[in-house]
Amino acid sequence: MCVPARIIVCLLRNDLRFHDNEVLLWAHRNADYIVPLYCFDPRHYLGTHHYNFPKTGPHRLKFLLESVQDLQNTLKKRGSNLLLKRGHPEDIIEDLIKQLGPVSAVAFQEEATKEELDVEKSIKQVCTRHGVKVHLIWGSTLYHRDDLPFRHISSLPDIYTQFRKAVETQCKVRPTNQMPEQLKPLPAGLEEGSVPTLEDFGQQDPLSDPRTAFPCSGGESQALQRLDYYFWDTNLVASYKDTRNGLIGMDYSTKFAPWLACGCISPRYIFEQIRRYEKERTANQSTYWVIFELLWRDYFRFVALKYGSRIFFLRGLQDKDVPWKKDQQLFDAWKEGRTGVPFVDANMRELAMTGFMSNRGRQNVASFLTKDLGIDWRMGAEWFEYLLVDYDVCSNYGNWLYSAGIGNDPRENRKFNMIKQGLDYDGNGDYIRLWVSELQQIKGGDVHAPWALSNSALSHANVTLGKTYPLPIVMAPEWSRHVNQKPQDSGAAPAKRGKGPSYTPKHHRNRGIDFYFSRNKDV
Repeated sequence: MCVPARIIVCLLRNDLRFHDNEVLLWAHRNADYIVPLYCFDPRHYLGTHHYNFPKTGPHRLKFLLESVQDLQNTLKKRGSNLLLKRGHPEDIIEDLIKQLGPVSAVAFQEEATKEELDVEKSIKQVCTRHGVKVHLIWGSTLYHRDDLPFRHISSLPDIYTQFRKAVETQCKVRPTNQMPEQLKPLPAGLEEGSVPTLEDFGQQDPLSDPRTAFPCSGGESQALQRLDYYFWDTNLVASYKDTRNGLIGMDYSTKFAPWLACGCISPRYIFEQIRRYEKERTANQSTYWVIFELLWRDYFRFVALKYGSRIFFLRGLQDKDVPWKKDQQLFDAWKEGRTGVPFVDANMRELAMTGFMSNRGRQNVASFLTKDLGIDWRMGAEWFEYLLVDYDVCSNYGNWLYSAGIGNDPRENRKFNMIKQGLDYDGNGDYIRLWVSELQQIKGGDVHAPWALSNSALSHANVTLGKTYPLPIVMAPEWSRHVNQKPQDSGAAPAKRGKGPSYTPKHHRNRGIDFYFSRNKDV
């Protein structure tokens, strides 16, 4: 009697790698034939939920296409391939089940937020109709969901420090999965498909900008090269904690976030490489800090599991009534880098031109939008969703909630001082002059507050406030503590004063995360 071949379809989504890929490994161990599948789901290229910004912008799409192509190349070298389809995954999987005949199982990595969970539900319904097993794998975090020291995800602490201490003392990171040299083959007769172009999605290939701090391509190969460079070739990881608040260049931080977002590199692999580096070279606060920040990434994913769709609600996780504004004119000035506040404008222009922004910049532009302008935080979150090459739904929305003061920790409601932050982290103004060309002739730290300069100084720098560069769209009272305020004699209308809360100067240890925002109070 002929036993039918066991065929397993592996739907790959945010796990675009071969190393430490438990979905592929499980299928390899349990099938005669494997169908690695990636679907370009048209729902990912529509508008964002509330404000209809394009959901996947050109920088992120380019990075994604590169990541898919790299994985297809890798799988070919391993005796397999990556089947590429455009359409809803649940429909494509049903077509494959009908085409291939008996399919033993469909396997995929679980996600945490509604749109992804809705797709998983639809796939399960398809498989149930056809009598096909569904195999789910949790593989997106450093610490496995099942290993958390809490009875249920509902018991997850709302304070990160409590979560971190519990996990660090009571849990172990599971080892990475050792992958086979060669994967089980595809069934005969399947056409692999080719990676589409940006034009296929109605987008243009973004121009490369020589100023970018992230001049990298997508894909597992690039991710592993970056880790080798940052750890082993340069030892930059050993000084990471001291440099991570930089603004210019590739080397001030790990830059792992875009590859982590697509699953091109495993957080557990990063962890293992850190432990190896600590053993063979040095262990210090910087090496620990990379792990610390991976744990922040974990935390926001678990927060999304705990709170579900509430991470997208206007009132946030605290169900807090804040009179958010939806002023399109103010929002446009923010997103286009025309606020008249140079540190904000420089960061927003970098984001628009490159799809990337530093950790320090993200904290500040989010605080400015939510605290100085009082704009609906979801506008900022959805704009980041559109542009960020390292967009990750859990980290993005978790951090915007945090910045807006309505996130998981009710104690956190901070406001950053744009001028002090700029002077602290770009004291000579080099970053501003790099991105705000109108202010290139203003020397030194004066560039952070051009409105405080005399007419003669502005004229000497070829700057006319309100004409060549905007007056600030809002003036926070705390800024004056950090500039030598001079009478405004430009003849332009005075800027509107903000109603943001003041703060009490207080030193706080920086608890930042490189991948999205850090957590330090401003003074």
